[in-house]
Amino acid sequence: MKLISWNVNGIRACVKKGFLDFLAEEQPDVLCVQETKMQEGQEEIPTDGYLQFWCSAEKKGYSGVLMLVNEMTMGKPLSVTTGMGIEEHDNEGRVVTAEFDDFYLVSVYTPNSQDGLKRLDYRMEWEDAFRGYLKGLETDGNVRAAADGAAGPKPVIVCGDMNVAHEEIDLKNPKTNRKNAGFSDEERAKMTELLGAGFIDTFRYFYPDAEGIYSWWSYRFNARKNNAGWRIDYFLTSEDLEPRLKDAKILTEVFGSDHCPVVLELD
Repeated sequence: MKLISWNVNGIRACVKKGFLDFLAEEQPDVLCVQETKMQEGQEEIPTDGYLQFWCSAEKKGYSGVLMLVNEMTMGKPLSVTTGMGIEEHDNEGRVVTAEFDDFYLVSVYTPNSQDGLKRLDYRMEWEDAFRGYLKGLETDGNVRAAADGAAGPKPVIVCGDMNVAHEEIDLKNPKTNRKNAGFSDEERAKMTELLGAGFIDTFRYFYPDAEGIYSWWSYRFNARKNNAGWRIDYFLTSEDLEPRLKDAKILTEVFGSDHCPVVLELD
């Protein structure tokens, strides 16, 4: 099984830069898209063979996530929900969740703390709510599984732009970015807390010491040409899925956005 996540920084712009060719070439079982910057139905995105599940922001041209499910290989999800069910966090189009037979898949676009960390307090509240939401899926959201005779929690896969480089190895210039959005002590601590709650950072699981592999580069200062990037796009999984982990990749050679796609392969 191949799952891909990609912050496209505007799906209409990315379509013009090869998004549909990428989808056709890779043929993932699921492609999770962040920062669509459009409302569902605002413009047709022809993804033949893929079911589309949108979560759009109330504000036009802002945020938004989309999940594309390969109908032939995955079928129709058992259920799809948008948001976390928390009103103050659910108007920016940041979370879409699909339930399958043996796992939940969550696509997320985590809020940016912004310049000067002016949105850091909100980010901290959002992080706690999101961690609680994921653990709730694991422990309480198993009505369908129980009805089918399954025992124990249903594991969770969460992917997307989580807007944090967790460790110094995850960005080119850690010292000069120490108190900047995406590498503040507070944001990094929240990622540590999430992993400590029973989730695996799959890229680091396979490549714990890999350096110079990033998923986002600023459009300024020739950052991508100079590989002055950040690893802020992730696939995390519940620890119960560890035996099924096959590989995790970052497709640094794929253009079309200031982010590149990240991949999780499962048995």
